[in-house]
Amino acid sequence: MRYRFAIALLVGLVALPVNRGLAEKPNLLIVTVDDMSCDSVGAFGCELPGTTPNIDALAAAGLRYHHAHVQVGNCYPSRNVMFSGRYPHNTGVEGFYQVKDPDYPHMVDLMKQAGYFVGIRGKVSHSTPYQPYAWDTDLTTLDGEKQDMKNAESYYKSTRRGIEMAKGAGKPFCLNINISDPHKPFYAMGKNGAVVDDKNVPTRVFTPDEVPIPGFLFDHPDVRLELAHYYSSVRRADDCFAAVMKALRESGQDEDTVVIFLSDHGMPLPFAKTALWNHSTRTPWIVRWPGVTKPGTVDTTHMISAVDLLPTLLDIAGIRHPDGFDGRSFLPTLRGQQQPGRNLVYKVYNENSGGNRSPMRSVQSKRFGYLFNPWSDGKRVFRTATTGTLTYRAMVKLAPTDPQIAARLELFQHGVLEEFYDYENDPDALVNLIDNPDYADEVAKHRAAMRQFMVDSNDHILPAFDNRDDKQQVSAYVDKVQAEADARRANRRGGKAKTSGTAKPNPKLFQMQVPDRATPGAPYTVSIIHRIPKPLGEQKFHVTIKDAGGKRIERIIQPVSGDGELKVTFTLPENLSGKSISVAAFVGEEFANNLMYRTASEIKVSRQETP
Repeated sequence: MRYRFAIALLVGLVALPVNRGLAEKPNLLIVTVDDMSCDSVGAFGCELPGTTPNIDALAAAGLRYHHAHVQVGNCYPSRNVMFSGRYPHNTGVEGFYQVKDPDYPHMVDLMKQAGYFVGIRGKVSHSTPYQPYAWDTDLTTLDGEKQDMKNAESYYKSTRRGIEMAKGAGKPFCLNINISDPHKPFYAMGKNGAVVDDKNVPTRVFTPDEVPIPGFLFDHPDVRLELAHYYSSVRRADDCFAAVMKALRESGQDEDTVVIFLSDHGMPLPFAKTALWNHSTRTPWIVRWPGVTKPGTVDTTHMISAVDLLPTLLDIAGIRHPDGFDGRSFLPTLRGQQQPGRNLVYKVYNENSGGNRSPMRSVQSKRFGYLFNPWSDGKRVFRTATTGTLTYRAMVKLAPTDPQIAARLELFQHGVLEEFYDYENDPDALVNLIDNPDYADEVAKHRAAMRQFMVDSNDHILPAFDNRDDKQQVSAYVDKVQAEADARRANRRGGKAKTSGTAKPNPKLFQMQVPDRATPGAPYTVSIIHRIPKPLGEQKFHVTIKDAGGKRIERIIQPVSGDGELKVTFTLPENLSGKSISVAAFVGEEFANNLMYRTASEIKVSRQETP
């Protein structure tokens, strides 16, 4: 990891004109929603009327960016980009873990040194490199009581309290209010789609028959049901936003406050969250700065991204920038001015909340998007939270009899090394143009731009990108970063304190060897070479065979410790002849908290011909 300045240089970062006192500095109110797609907002073209009337009102009073993106498709690393001005490989926060010794300043540090009162509500652990961080106040808890994250009135109370505390301290405020919706659990949605009682009823509830189906999904009753709950949760997020704005208006400081609104990434359904397609990262970014931004304006010229947020906040507040930002301020665009060099954004994805690495990179222009997916080797299966959705399960259920859905499922599960899309004509990323000769020049331009981003930001993925035609080198890179993630998790579970943002390399916990063919009715043996560190003691291996539709055939659990080889033998049913199976193995007590996971798929099952 490369860091480009020392923390000691933070002293004296404030640069204020002599005739300007702290009382004249604008307040900053940064409001985020969790897991909301850009086109779920009315002002950004939502096809379903009435989803976001209050957010739309902010857009009518301010400036919205048509080409705005976050860097990452999942929230912990996405939010750390927002408030550090750095890509994940330069913050150390590439997944859902803490970095105890960052040598770069966070928004909290910079704003406090500039005389701001800094508070947060929600997503506290996701918004800083480690916890507890030195916010002036955590508004998630009021008077010793943790607030209901889905309740609109609680957001009013938290925002009001934060503004009052800043006033009492004699300081301008910088508040980060993070609205939980439409992150799951969705409104009134229980396990397996069951409708349950929910005391936090949105001001409008949508029904399955009225919701639009995103182009990257498909029309099915289960999909409609899930989307109805999602859009009702979008409306509840809008209710919470209305409560935040009510508190601001009542404070009498509305005209002295810059309001910034955005989502941390796209909806929590397949082909959106935890990925880097257009719908994964495009965010409904709105800025209302009284006296500066013009009401009802839309910027369709400039591309901005989350890495630019902190530099822009500093410019708004008149605070000198520290060294080392990957992003840059878009202040000129707030004033309606042109700013050159805003025609590309660089997007990254590394790791899910379970520590599973599926590294991806994307460079996107206003029309096109290029993606590099080194995790995709035809064998690895994409690990993501969206596989727990009704929509994903419906996709798996329908795939055996629907070739189109089967093709989408294959892309989702196994991916491809490179993708290229014309988002202007194909916003849902349905047609991969990577091998289309008509787009060869654009592909080359975007590949070159991606490499330049990698070089400029010291991205550790660069060698894999430069050797993308060498499958062994690309796979070795993925194995390396997965081993680092496994080692970090193993150290944490072994009770060792984490002292660095980058885990030290460690041998893989296990390798799985499987025969590429199987015979029905005959033994089928999976070999696991394991290297379990002593601090982990005895661990359980869970080895499972599944049919082509993902249904479990058999699971065997065996305890092991230390270094050695574990052989697990299954007997395959006779009715699998002519079909295929997959084998999955993980080590740990349960899948949700596994230490490492491996899978092998498309193993053919057939009878051997007798001579």
